[in-house]
Amino acid sequence: MMQDEVVERRKWLTSEEFLDLLGATNLIPGPNSTEMAIHIGHRRAGWVGLIVAGVCFIFPAALITLALAWVYVRFGSVPEARGILYGVKPVIIAVVLQAIWGLGKSALKTKPLMALGAVTLAASFFGVNELVLLLGAGALTVFGRFWSRRGAPPGASVLQIAPVALGTMSSGVGAFSPLKLFLVFLKIGAILFGSGYVLLAFLRADLVDRLHWMTEKQLIDAVAVGQLTPGPVFSTATFIGYVVGGGTGAVLATLGIFLPSFFFVAVSGALIPRLQRSAGARAFLDGVNVASLALMTAVTWDLGRAALVDAATVALAVASAILLLRFKINSAWLVVGGAALGFVLKALL
Repeated sequence: MMQDEVVERRKWLTSEEFLDLLGATNLIPGPNSTEMAIHIGHRRAGWVGLIVAGVCFIFPAALITLALAWVYVRFGSVPEARGILYGVKPVIIAVVLQAIWGLGKSALKTKPLMALGAVTLAASFFGVNELVLLLGAGALTVFGRFWSRRGAPPGASVLQIAPVALGTMSSGVGAFSPLKLFLVFLKIGAILFGSGYVLLAFLRADLVDRLHWMTEKQLIDAVAVGQLTPGPVFSTATFIGYVVGGGTGAVLATLGIFLPSFFFVAVSGALIPRLQRSAGARAFLDGVNVASLALMTAVTWDLGRAALVDAATVALAVASAILLLRFKINSAWLVVGGAALGFVLKALL
């Protein structure tokens, strides 16, 4: 949609410039779609354009998600609402599986990367910190790439130490506080590489396992809303913020998860050409992408156990996966169809 709007229709960028910006978004953490909008705004209208493009891209999705969060909190326990979510959740599992399948074909390019993915997946099931897995996989890939060339990468000691140091960061179980909510989402926005669905692994680790602010059920409901609404999947943060902290929580979670994107786009412009030419940077991203895929797989397994509760939900998930992978049906239509079917099934039962 962006390419059609800014290259074909408005002629703001050439195809080459657009692809350069698209490549740049893959070299920095955060949601790629949001960062692409921010990059385009900056290229078109400088610093003012950077802010305007980012805010205008995020705001509609956040507002719609906020409205649905209010409905969820207000009516989530009503049987009709439970029926809708009953049908949506299996579809979401299928949507994430489709993303894993598509990303796997491009991420698992070599046998060493496949082996790294398997090890990362196993480590995730054993409870290793997701940040350690992401940065550790990136560092291992850099070392492997340079070792095969009989050389040591510049800055190797930093890459070696960073995963261990960051792995010690733990939110810790505690009472809810707006500041802690903001910092959790700020951390996620600042370190998350890969697909927006990797967000699930971080949300589950922080909000379900460590802080116990949400249940597995509430998390998968949040993911369903994030998929149902237009805009970046990261708008799930708005929903979660409202569920755990009301209106203030929604604002803080949204600011926390999106602020790093503005920062990274602003500071990375001059560095992008050098990073794109760096074999070390490309190797690091290869490892991070494989680890992201493994984290997505692990969290989908756990969420699947919460969503696929009977024969009907299993059948709906399988049918959705077939429609997505074989017939390329738009996932939004499947979510709407799942909601309608869930409503009918719950009414009949």
